[in-house]
Amino acid sequence: MLSAALVRTINRPGRYGDGRGGFGLSLLVKTTKTGRWSKTWSQRLRIAGRAVNVGLGQFPLVTLSEARAAALSNARAVQQGRDPRARKMPTFAEAVEKVIAIHAPTWRDGARSAEIWRQSLRDYAFPTLGRLPVSDVTTAHVLAVLVPIWTDKAVTARRVRQRIGAVMKWAVAEGYRGDNPAGDAIGAALPKKNGVKKHMQALPHGDVGAALGRVRASGAWAATKLAFEFLVLTAARSGEVRLATWSEIDLDAATWTIPADRMKTGKAHRVPLSARAVEILREVRQCGDGDGVVFPSLRGKPLSDATLSKLLRELGVPAVPHGFRSSFRDWCGDTGQSRELAEMALAHVVRGVEGAYARSDLFDRRRRLMDDWAAYV
Repeated sequence: MLSAALVRTINRPGRYGDGRGGFGLSLLVKTTKTGRWSKTWSQRLRIAGRAVNVGLGQFPLVTLSEARAAALSNARAVQQGRDPRARKMPTFAEAVEKVIAIHAPTWRDGARSAEIWRQSLRDYAFPTLGRLPVSDVTTAHVLAVLVPIWTDKAVTARRVRQRIGAVMKWAVAEGYRGDNPAGDAIGAALPKKNGVKKHMQALPHGDVGAALGRVRASGAWAATKLAFEFLVLTAARSGEVRLATWSEIDLDAATWTIPADRMKTGKAHRVPLSARAVEILREVRQCGDGDGVVFPSLRGKPLSDATLSKLLRELGVPAVPHGFRSSFRDWCGDTGQSRELAEMALAHVVRGVEGAYARSDLFDRRRRLMDDWAAYV
């Protein structure tokens, strides 16, 4: 029989039962990837002739006495012909919404990240998992979701697995189940990747000027063309450019300050603007009302994340928008710019001793750098 002291101190992996009077209650002890101990309560019951495991939550959020009380209540419900899970067991789709509601306030772009989460699970997980009670999701179900996309859509598959795992961990914490079927158990069953990392398509820096010329000569919406050129000249990320607002721009100082909540690093980033970048901003005012987003779509909304990629694809430019940051970085290396300066221009986090002593954003030197890059392309 388990004791409160044993539950608190045990540090050997395994499943520990609560004895004959425990109504099928057991404690699963295992190590996590971070080396910590995970202790999860579950109860083995036979419901409608079928043996099932009912999760009762994690220790120490659920104590031994609380787990025993829940196990007794469940056993009584089964004896009375009721399913103790029926009144509270959410489907996977319902659980997704609960998890999103918990995490969305902490996401930098809340609503957008929530919709990305929701859409990826709708597209790939819901056809198999959506209507299942979270207690009934098995590793076989998760494999059925992941295997068809694991090789051809590797990045998407990894994110879908992480999101299914987050939902399952929530279900464990809430006491709906005792394990995470998207965790380590399925790792060996998934196809092995070839280990070759695919980088985003980028142009040699000597070809960037020609790509700019092709975009300028296209029949695309003016703000789209100007957004692309601005992206190249500032070496910024697509989202930073597409969601830029006039409140972030100081034309007199030729400076664009991207706020922390829109930066990947979580820190505000000042971007020195070349003369041509300032010209672009003056030109793009004609595409909107000079308020709100800098580069509006035809409907006055921010450009979508597919707009610039689609433009390059239609023009036969063999690169993606993010790849022009790589072109800029290669140019910095080939022209002898310091690594620190190039990384600052890209708003990368400089780690280690070098980063520890970096106290300046090298703004004046970066202004000269961006002027030279603009002249080059």
